[in-house]
Amino acid sequence: MAVVCVDAGTTMIKAVGYDEAGAETVVARRATTVARPRPGWAEQDMTSVWEAVAACVREVVAEMDAPVDYVAVTAQGDGCWLVDEAGEPTGPAILWNDGRAAAFVAEWTAGGVLEEAFRLNGSLAFAGLPNAILAWLRAHDPGRVERSAAALTCGGWVFAKLTGRIAADSSDASTPFADLATGRYSAELLALYDLEWAARLLPALLDDDGRAAPLTADGLGLPLGTPVVMSSYDIASTAVGVGAVSPGQACTILGTTLCTEIVTDSVSLGERASGLTVALGLPGLRLRAFPTLAGGEVIGWACEMLGLRGPDELGELATRAPEGAGGLVFLPYLSPAGERAPFLAPSARGAFAGLSFEHRREHLARAVLEGLTMVIRDCLTASLVRPTELRVCGGGAASEVWSQLIADVVGLPVLRSADAEAGARGAYVLGGLATGTLTGIPPARVRPALEPAEGPYDELFDRFLEVRQSVAATWAKK
Repeated sequence: MAVVCVDAGTTMIKAVGYDEAGAETVVARRATTVARPRPGWAEQDMTSVWEAVAACVREVVAEMDAPVDYVAVTAQGDGCWLVDEAGEPTGPAILWNDGRAAAFVAEWTAGGVLEEAFRLNGSLAFAGLPNAILAWLRAHDPGRVERSAAALTCGGWVFAKLTGRIAADSSDASTPFADLATGRYSAELLALYDLEWAARLLPALLDDDGRAAPLTADGLGLPLGTPVVMSSYDIASTAVGVGAVSPGQACTILGTTLCTEIVTDSVSLGERASGLTVALGLPGLRLRAFPTLAGGEVIGWACEMLGLRGPDELGELATRAPEGAGGLVFLPYLSPAGERAPFLAPSARGAFAGLSFEHRREHLARAVLEGLTMVIRDCLTASLVRPTELRVCGGGAASEVWSQLIADVVGLPVLRSADAEAGARGAYVLGGLATGTLTGIPPARVRPALEPAEGPYDELFDRFLEVRQSVAATWAKK
């Protein structure tokens, strides 16, 4: 037995080969480019993304020692990947971190539309979701809307290229158009956004027991007809991959986004509107997810600003400063699209507060890591759940310094995934369940827990919130 799983991220495409024991045997990666042709925009060339996927799959298949039983696909979610009747792109993909539709979100917020929609689907919409993007396109590029036959996500695009089938996974479809009670597209939600006209663009939904289709794409080194499974989109597949599969379990993805998420079997639609609610891909389970608009990119930005070669140097520099960074507070809202979780503010911007001549590079490094970690605690607080541990994965989890800081700030043991690619691991599990190759969920592979240490982080978290409240008054003026 052998399996190939694809995780098509925003900045990196990965393909992972698994042997009959479910162990990672080979990993292929290809970087992808996010284009920002105008302020606030974030796009990708859809053909380039597919070519990177195909190259990774070919590389992995060439290294496999056994015939491939199935291919499973997970990918970045949200955004809008429009295709025509022939399944070809009608333009670049507009990504989840695109902010061009902020004015529509502001209008929906002021009119109570977002609040009302949350009561139907448990998600607070933002500019990078297809409802906002489609509204913007109809107003500013109606020709593209007319040329388009389906609004896919990245996972749907890759699945279509592999199988020729136009479809959406239930997790991808959860926001913004699915009714939480039924899991199906909601005419009421479409009407709320004045998007009844967009119903024709919504692809067929794949249920948890109907995720597979035969491979039709040539040139991958795989036999035609090999089962291809559309897994849950990346944040849900990652939760499964790190072992967050029971109500109350939590994980944080330390990737391009910082996504803190809690598994639940019930959702209260009466709570404060925040975050997203998406299908997990396992029967009866959902995620309350709080994906930020800025995460790993903040680390890269800080390294560039401080003249560091990478995250390891940033972590080492941060250890030279005391807890609290000498009174320096960093708000890590650097995305041009603002912030979406655990609060919605398209005009949110980052800031250093409390800066003086006494601060040095190490204080800045520490403040950056603490600011990002305060966001994780903020998201856990918004979830209204107190888990007993936090599982982490993604590129940031390679940092011992940051992982320990997370344990200290949130006050929970932190378990790091032992897999190189946790999203692909989740696709492996969901693909195995869908094809009958697996009859149950295998235990996740995690490293020994990092236990929280005593520290002043309750007070520092309160200070972080105070600074944000003060600075937020200036955001609308940006």
